Amino acid sequence: MSVLTSLFFSKPPRRVIRLALVALLLPLNGQAAELPGFADLVERNAPSIVEISTMRSVEARPTIPDQELEELLRRLNPGQDPELDLDQIPRQRQRAAVGSGFLMSGDGYVITNNHVVVGADEIQVHLNDRRVFEAEVVGLDEPSDLALLKIDAEDLPHVEFGDSDAIRVGDWVLAIGSPFGLEFSAAAGIVSAMGRSIPGRSSYNYMSFIQTDVAINQGNSGGPLFNLDGQVIGINSQILSSTGGSNGISFSIPSNVALNVIGQLQESGKVDRGLLGVRMREVDFALAEIFEMERPRGAFVDEVQPDSPAEAAGLLNEDIILEFNGHEIEYFTDLPFYVGQYQPGTVAEVLVFRSGELLTREVTLGSSPTNEIASNTPQVQQERGNPLGFRISELSPETQQVTGLSGVRIAELNAGPGRDAGLLEGDVIVSLNRQTIESADDFARVANALPESGFVPIRIVREGQGTTLALELSP
Repeated sequence: MSVLTSLFFSKPPRRVIRLALVALLLPLNGQAAELPGFADLVERNAPSIVEISTMRSVEARPTIPDQELEELLRRLNPGQDPELDLDQIPRQRQRAAVGSGFLMSGDGYVITNNHVVVGADEIQVHLNDRRVFEAEVVGLDEPSDLALLKIDAEDLPHVEFGDSDAIRVGDWVLAIGSPFGLEFSAAAGIVSAMGRSIPGRSSYNYMSFIQTDVAINQGNSGGPLFNLDGQVIGINSQILSSTGGSNGISFSIPSNVALNVIGQLQESGKVDRGLLGVRMREVDFALAEIFEMERPRGAFVDEVQPDSPAEAAGLLNEDIILEFNGHEIEYFTDLPFYVGQYQPGTVAEVLVFRSGELLTREVTLGSSPTNEIASNTPQVQQERGNPLGFRISELSPETQQVTGLSGVRIAELNAGPGRDAGLLEGDVIVSLNRQTIESADDFARVANALPESGFVPIRIVREGQGTTLALELSP
């Protein structure tokens, strides 16, 4: 009879009961003893973490016509003529935002996310010792969502970088940042997956994220992700959430990718990425069977773009790219990620599967349109009289040329009919209420003429696919 069975069918001495309980708890205590402690890591690295606060001017026009505003003031002040000068009404208001970052060097270089500081009129960096510095933008890179700032200070504590390629799923990691403005907060978790692709923020997918279950919230953006050795192996960038708070799925930019981007920003203020020039998709089970592959893998070339480096190298439609310059292409999203790590003019080898044979082609990379987009990012505009609950930005000429789209991009989505209809940030609006949208002026004109209530159609393009959604307007 086992010890547990004897506890149920007899009355053993108390000493036996105590021994049985100890035996049950020993595995749990042994497991707990193996859990890592993060206190030393936090204490050592906290001085290198910064909080970033920004101020930006946004348009704040009255929501009622000028004549109605004058009449309202007269009613509020009976017997008086306010002689309202509408030109004196402030048309701008300041909006504050908070993010995270960290010191990468002792001479004041700070890394954060592009989306934390882009469009800001004023950027302040708050150090752990409570000193505050005005920051200068050295460079911004929207495709990687990275930004490099500089403050006027010396002999600062700074982080040490680690090798993001060396981490594995299941490794412990720690994030330090300012969630919801609560500065220098630490949160731990594990690496949940590697090589995640999250399309939507940019038209060009040049990122392969580290996925973790660390509790990342608003304000953590731009903060570091540490391994157990206290080295930065990622920069926290995005979350997936149904509520706006942490659902245990967060994404970080690998440190090896960040160092490549930051190095270029530090040297020239911009990032140059290579271009292959193919339109591709996943190799699924059906394609693998059709082309007699052992298993699905690689990037299927739907179309080789005319006059592209791929065409010059002899790549063909229906080629399956298995390797790029020594990097294995398991999923089609791997290809733009690796291509983006090389600068224009780089000569790279491409391994393709064609008609049952493996062939190697040599390609000289061109220049990605993002090289111009990053250095000439359009300013986000507040649409006039927009009742839909989002802000838009123009599409750059380069994006229009590459994608063939004309329209405006959703830059920021707030509560309102747009969110209720299922719109997402990054969606490209090509028509509203069955009227073609080619510019921000078109959008403002059509939005101002929308009915006060009812349903109106809005057509968008998301990840290359067009769809029409219904916006419900209410007075």
